[in-house]
Amino acid sequence: MPEPMASASAVPTDPSVSEPSTPSVGTFRPGDAVDLILACSRKDRLLAKSGTPYLALELRDRTGTIPGRVFRDADRLGAGFERGDLVRVQGRVERFRDELQLDVHRIARAPQGAADPAAFLPVAYRDLDELDGFLEHLAGEVHDHGLRALLDDLLADDALRAEWRRAPCSRGGHHAYLGGLLEHTVAVGTLALETCQLHVRLNSDLLVTAALVHDIGKTREFAYGAEIELTEAGRLLGHVELGLRMLEERAARIASLDEARRLALAHCVLTHHGPDAAPGRRFASAEALALHRINALDGAVKGALEQGLPGYGSRPGG
Repeated sequence: MPEPMASASAVPTDPSVSEPSTPSVGTFRPGDAVDLILACSRKDRLLAKSGTPYLALELRDRTGTIPGRVFRDADRLGAGFERGDLVRVQGRVERFRDELQLDVHRIARAPQGAADPAAFLPVAYRDLDELDGFLEHLAGEVHDHGLRALLDDLLADDALRAEWRRAPCSRGGHHAYLGGLLEHTVAVGTLALETCQLHVRLNSDLLVTAALVHDIGKTREFAYGAEIELTEAGRLLGHVELGLRMLEERAARIASLDEARRLALAHCVLTHHGPDAAPGRRFASAEALALHRINALDGAVKGALEQGLPGYGSRPGG
């Protein structure tokens, strides 16, 4: 085990002690002394030209990431933490090849309970309360009694609403931050409503409902630590299957939602990534096709804005 970080200026071992002397990664400047908790999102043991091992790290908080290097006692210090841990770090910010880098002097796994891992994950830019209001407004545009009852049942579930606000859309694609699911849901719902105004033959109640629930399985797909991970159910089943199960369970309790509409809604959810994602199936309704295109539009545009156009794939992650 690594030696405890103890000295006159060392990181305190009591997690209740207020620590960061440097507020956040986003405020780092060359020469800053760092003494705080960060999330370790990369840890590689490499060899210098001299043959001496060193650690290449990526350290993160909600405001950004910074590469870190451990050149002294790399193996000893590296034994004290793993990728994905919250770590207590001491070091100094330096400029290397026109980029900031953290020269790490001491690093160890943070004490249990020292910080909430989710506090180190990126968050939505938009206000979540405002997005919640838009979600409720869009649900109010659904007038079919059965579909509206289903939406009301979902929106009345406080635990589900909390996860809806918390979940991302992906771990590395579009809307890959806390609150990303709600942001994407509202965007797709808004586009669906506008599309129905342009194409009045579309079943607006079905398309808007499908837009609001197409990714609801993502509320069960992700786990939150120092990084966004997959739950076991998310890894084995994926958000489409999880969402279909959630909707079927809820819909079975709603007498006014007959099987024909339940199947129509399930088909939209099942094919929202396109028929290629559902082998052997084709779009059976214009609403399912519209949802697929709208979902792809929001995912692709958001991905291009966040990651740039070059190399951005055509298939969305939401």
